[in-house]
Amino acid sequence: MSSMVSTDRLRFLLKQLRERLWVRPLIICLLSIGMVFVAKLFDNARLRQFVPEITIDSVETLLSVMAASMLVIATFSVASMVSAYAAASNRATPRSFILVIADDASQNALSGFVGSFIFSIVAITAVKNDFYQTGGLFILFVVTALVFSMVIFTFVRWVDSIARLGRMRSTLDKVEKATRDALKRRRDGPSLPCCAVRSHAVGQAVCATQVGYVQHIDFASLQAWAEKAEGRVIVEALPGSFATPDQPLAYVTTSRVDEAAPDCTPVVEAFGIGTDRQFDDDPRFGLVVLAEIAGKALSPAVNDPGTAIDVMGRLVRLFHLWSQPATDGDDDRPLYDRVEVPEISVRDMFDDAFTVIARDGASQVEVSVWLQKALSTLASLGDEKMREAARHHRGMALERSRMALTLPEDLAAVRSAAGPEET
Repeated sequence: MSSMVSTDRLRFLLKQLRERLWVRPLIICLLSIGMVFVAKLFDNARLRQFVPEITIDSVETLLSVMAASMLVIATFSVASMVSAYAAASNRATPRSFILVIADDASQNALSGFVGSFIFSIVAITAVKNDFYQTGGLFILFVVTALVFSMVIFTFVRWVDSIARLGRMRSTLDKVEKATRDALKRRRDGPSLPCCAVRSHAVGQAVCATQVGYVQHIDFASLQAWAEKAEGRVIVEALPGSFATPDQPLAYVTTSRVDEAAPDCTPVVEAFGIGTDRQFDDDPRFGLVVLAEIAGKALSPAVNDPGTAIDVMGRLVRLFHLWSQPATDGDDDRPLYDRVEVPEISVRDMFDDAFTVIARDGASQVEVSVWLQKALSTLASLGDEKMREAARHHRGMALERSRMALTLPEDLAAVRSAAGPEET
C-alpha cells in the first residue's frame, strides 16, 4: 500500500495547473512549433508526387497576415480578460477571482491567439530560408489554412464569452458549479475515501509547521504512513481549516509499544497548506463565497436585493443536492482503512450560507421574506440534522427582522412567511 498513487492528489495538482494562465498558451506554442517541423516530413514522402504545387508567395502572404493580426488580437484579449477579472472582483467578491481566471473559453482563446502568432513567425522563418520542398510547402499551406480557420472560429466564440465574463450572473454560475461539484463529492463520500471517526480523537497530536489554510489532504500518504507504523491517523483539520502550529492537523496512534515515537513528518507533509482556501475539496468555501456576494449586494453602497434573492435560490438548490442519496454505489469499504475523517457539519454549512444574509438583509422585507421561505423549504428536506439547522436559522432570522423592521405590516409579512412554528 505504500506505493499506491492517489488519483485525488493528481486531480488536485492538475486543477492547480489549470488555474495558471500560462499553462495552456505554453502547450499550444510548443504544438505550434512542432507542426512547422512536422510539415517537413512530407518532403520525403511519396505524397509529394500527387499534391499541387503551392507558390512560396501565397504561403508567405497568409502567414504574414496571421503574424500581423494575431499579436494585436492576443494583446486585445489579455486587456479584455484583465478588465473582466477586475469586474468580477469588484462586483462580486475577490474570492471568486480564481474561478473567473480558470474560464475555459478565455484560456483557450488566448492560447489559440498566442499559438497562432508563434506558428506564423516560425513558419515564415522556415519558408524564407527554403526549408520546405513541394510536399512540405503544401502541407504547411493546409495547416496554415486550418489554423487561420480555427482562429476565426475561436475569436467569434470568444467575443460571445468575453461579453459575459466577469458579469454577476456568470460569476454566480461559476461559484455555484464549483460548490455543487465539491458538495457532491463530499455527499457521496461523507468521510472522503476514508473511515468515519470512530471515537473522540486520542493519541499523539500532529501540528502544522506553517500558518495557512488546509487546501488538500493526501490520504494515500497518510495510509502509507499508518501501515508502516502499524497505527491509525485521525484527521482533525479538514480542507478549509485554518492551520497554525498550536492547532493539531491530526492525531496518530500506533500499536508498537516497544519503540520510540514514530516520525510524523510524512503526516504533516500530507496536508497541503496555502495562503488561500480552494473550492475543490472545501464545499463550505463555496457557500461562504455565495454568502459574501449576497452580503455585498445588500450593502447600502450597492443596494441590490435581487442578487441576494438569486443567491438564496442557488443555496436552496445546493442544499437540496446535499440532501439527495449518494450515487457512488453500494461498496461502503473505505479505500484508506487506517485513516479516519470526520463528517462535515450541516450546522456549520448553514452558518456559512445564511448568517450574512440574515444579518445584512434583516431590514429589507423582501429579503427577509425570501429567507424565511428558503429556510422553510430546507426544513422540509433531508434528515433531522438539516431540519434542525434550518429551523435554528429561521428563528434567528426572524429575531433579526423583529429588531430591524419598523413597519408592522413588513414584520407581519415576515412572520407569515416563517409559519406558525416560529411566530
